[in-house]
Amino acid sequence: MPSFMEPFRIKAVEPIPFPSGEERRAALVSAGYNLFRVPAKAITIDLLTDSGTAAMSAAQWSALLSGDESYAGARSFERFESVVRELTGFTEVLPVHQGRAAERIVLHRLLGHGDLSVANTHFDSTRASVLAAGAEAVDLPVSHTDGAANPFGGNIDVPALKTLLSGPAGDAVRCVVLTITNNANGGQPVSLTNVRETKVLCDRYGIPLLLDASRFAENAYLVATRSADLAGLEPRAVARAIFDLADGCWASLKKDGVANIGGLIAVRDSGLADRCRDQLIETEGFPTYGGLAGRDLDALAQGLVEVTEPRYLRYRAESARWFAELLEQAGLPVLRPTGCHAVYVDAGRLLRHVPPALLPATALANELYLAGAVRVSELGTLVFGRPDPEGGPDLPAPRELVRFALPRRVYTANHLEYVAEVAGEVAAKAGSLRGYRVVRQVGRMRQFTAVLEPVA
Repeated sequence: MPSFMEPFRIKAVEPIPFPSGEERRAALVSAGYNLFRVPAKAITIDLLTDSGTAAMSAAQWSALLSGDESYAGARSFERFESVVRELTGFTEVLPVHQGRAAERIVLHRLLGHGDLSVANTHFDSTRASVLAAGAEAVDLPVSHTDGAANPFGGNIDVPALKTLLSGPAGDAVRCVVLTITNNANGGQPVSLTNVRETKVLCDRYGIPLLLDASRFAENAYLVATRSADLAGLEPRAVARAIFDLADGCWASLKKDGVANIGGLIAVRDSGLADRCRDQLIETEGFPTYGGLAGRDLDALAQGLVEVTEPRYLRYRAESARWFAELLEQAGLPVLRPTGCHAVYVDAGRLLRHVPPALLPATALANELYLAGAVRVSELGTLVFGRPDPEGGPDLPAPRELVRFALPRRVYTANHLEYVAEVAGEVAAKAGSLRGYRVVRQVGRMRQFTAVLEPVA
């Protein structure tokens, strides 16, 4: 059993489904072998994402009742704005309905055809926004070899960034983005030192440094616990130190806002804020509600206060570490060190007989569902692969990962032990698993709607 304890009590419960083996197989076939298309009623333990899946606190539910639903200038916005300003130090605060709306608005104000956006790693929706603006997304993560044992495996490769900015392509770079934590690179944190070094380069070349701050609190906790010079510093103080180095941020508050909907844009530049407001009004709503109900803004404001509480963050980190140990004992190759929001498994190592073109991460994810109605997320070639310009098979992703996301305050240790038991059953027959091919796909984010079929 884990040596830590959840720092909360459960006040309401929801029954979970237990579909039979036949029902699971029928659901997966009907969904075109795509777990995003499987209905929630056919899922027992849902570790697909930590986005919008949190259980809200009693204080958040109470805050819903005080929501001001005025169209313009609501009290709920004033509270939300005040909390965000105190947390981040950014003066310009714009609410939006979720993170991908925020990144689309900001990136479309900064980027145009032929421009470059550089990041530690662009996640799928961020990359799609960059490409939709006519620009190119350049990823410069620290190497995978270093990242496997690196306490700050989410860092951007500063020497590579310096080479890019000082080279012929440097004039095309319009922004540098640090995703904290680095979701595509194992959920690893970005160190305060790495942010400082990146900021020095950005200032030297006159380029804005932006944060995808969707998991800012978890990043701050991991930075504080892994940095000797920050020992004893509160996570909220570490988060503010990182925000102080950036020119702005966006965030999906469906993560570290600990709520079911919402996002934000926060910047220092009033000119950029005005340009973002114009598009916000066109696509989201008036700038003081941004596509959200007043009650959502109140719940988010409360969540942003609660999320930096050290006991809660320790529980998140220790839960991930303990769950990773269970999965390793079950026979799955886990990425180390663990972060907070998920545990990542290297499906490429487990299924060496399945080449990237046949989607080994998808094969592992689907088998976990068939074995026990456990839903996880593929972060391999289906998500991060690239079309071959010559018309051949997709260019493979850097790694074939499966993400076991941990919704905030939702599942107990017993639930995760069940997942580990299912994982053990799958690992025992890993050699017999077969790959998948794409039958139908549409758009840049094909993973959400693609239809697949198993390879004989």
